[in-house]
Amino acid sequence: MYRFPLARPDDVDAWRGSARAAALANVAPDDISWTVEGETGDLFGGASGDTLPAATLPPFTVPKRFLDLAGDVALHRDPQRFALLYAMLLRLRDHPGAIDDEADPLRRRLDLLAKEVRRDIHKMRAFVRFREIDGAYVAWFEPAHHIVRANAGFFMRRFATMRWSILTPDLSIHWDGETLREAPGATRADAPDGDPVEDLWKGYYASIFNPARLKTGTMLKEMPRRYWANMPETALIPQLVAGAQARETRMVDRIVTGGNMTKSLEALREEAAHCTRCGLYKCATQTVFGEGPADADIMIVGEQPGDQEDLAGKPFVGPAGQMLDRAMAAAGVDRSRVYVTNAVKHFKFEPRGKRRIHAKPNAGEISACRWWIDQERAIITPKRTIMLGTTAIHSLLGKSLTLTSQRGRDLVLPDGGVARATIHPSFLLRMPDKSRADEEFAMFVEDLKAAAK
Repeated sequence: MYRFPLARPDDVDAWRGSARAAALANVAPDDISWTVEGETGDLFGGASGDTLPAATLPPFTVPKRFLDLAGDVALHRDPQRFALLYAMLLRLRDHPGAIDDEADPLRRRLDLLAKEVRRDIHKMRAFVRFREIDGAYVAWFEPAHHIVRANAGFFMRRFATMRWSILTPDLSIHWDGETLREAPGATRADAPDGDPVEDLWKGYYASIFNPARLKTGTMLKEMPRRYWANMPETALIPQLVAGAQARETRMVDRIVTGGNMTKSLEALREEAAHCTRCGLYKCATQTVFGEGPADADIMIVGEQPGDQEDLAGKPFVGPAGQMLDRAMAAAGVDRSRVYVTNAVKHFKFEPRGKRRIHAKPNAGEISACRWWIDQERAIITPKRTIMLGTTAIHSLLGKSLTLTSQRGRDLVLPDGGVARATIHPSFLLRMPDKSRADEEFAMFVEDLKAAAK
C-alpha cells in the first residue's frame, strides 16, 4: 500500500505531484491512499507507505477542465475526494475524452462535489459579516468545506484598505493591508458580539423587508439557517417572516371586520397592483385583478389575463371573454352578478415579432399568485366557484389535475367552498372544426348551468 500524507486538507498541489508519479508508475487505485491529519474515513488510512516504483509509462497530459475540477473537489470535506480524483486521473490517462462523459457515475460524483464547494465559496462571500474592534474588523464564519484559503484573495481585493480577520473553526486569516497571515482555527467566543453600527443596519433591513416579495422556501435555499447565527440582520428574520403575511392580511381585515366588502376588494386590488411575488410583473403592462360585486354568489376563475386584458387591466375582455359572455348568456348566468378573476394576475407571454403569444403559467407562478385568490375568496365567500381549465384547478385545489378527471362533478375546495371544473373558453377558439366547436360550446353551456344551480 502506497500512502501519502498531505500537510493541509486543501493541498491540491501536493496531491497532483504524488498522483502523477503514481499514475506513471501504473499504481492501481486500490493500492494508493492520501491522508490528511485530522481527517478520518479514507478508504485506506495511514500516515506513510512504501516508496513508489520507478515510472513505467511515458508522460501524459490531462485536459484543463480536469485540473479545474480537481482544484474545486480538493476543497471538499469528503475524505475520499483524493482517491476519487486519482481514479479519474487514471481514466483520463488512458482515455482523454472521458472528461466529456457526463453520464459517467464517477464524473457526476466529482461534479457534485465541485458544485457544493463552489456554492460554499459563494455563501462565504455573501454571508461574512465584519464587526469593528479597535479599528480592525473581525468576522466569524463556519464554512462547510476547506474554502478559506481559496477565498482569501476575494476578501483581500474587496477590502484591500481595511485591517480584518476572518475566524473559522479550522483556520483563521488576518490581513493588515499588505500581508495575509494564517493562524489556527478559533471558536465563536473569539469573535465579537456586535458593534454600534449593527442597530442602524438592522433597522434599515427591517424597513426594506417587503412581505409581498417573501418566498420563504427560496430564501432558505439561498440562505440556510446555519448561517443565521453569524449575521446581525438574520436575528430579525423569524419575526419578519412570521409577520409578513399578517401585515398584508391586516390590511384586508381592518376593512372586512367593518362589513364593507367593496372597500375590502378595492384595498386588495390596490395592494395587488404592486405585486412582485413572481417575475411576471417585469414584462406585463399591469396587474389584472378580479372584477365583480363583492357579494357575488358565483366566482369564475380563469387562467391568466391575455394580451387585451393586460392592456385594459380588466379580466375576460378579449376573444376568450367574449366567448365566455356568450356562453353565460346561453346558460342564463348574469355576468354582472358574477365575480370573474384569474389564477395568475399578470400576462405571461412569448414575443413573436410584434405579437405577444400566450405562455402557460408554471407551478411556481401559480403558487405565488395563490395568496391573492385566497384573499378574494375570503372577502366574497362565493357559494359556487367555476374553474376554467387546469391552471384554475391547480390554483384552487393546490395540485395539478387533469380536467377530464375533475369535470362534471362537485368538488370541495380547501376553504370548504364548492366548485365545478370546465374548459377554458380559449379552448373553443382554437378548434378548427366548426361542428365539433359547436358541440363543445353546448357542453360548456351545460357545465355553466350545472355550476350555477
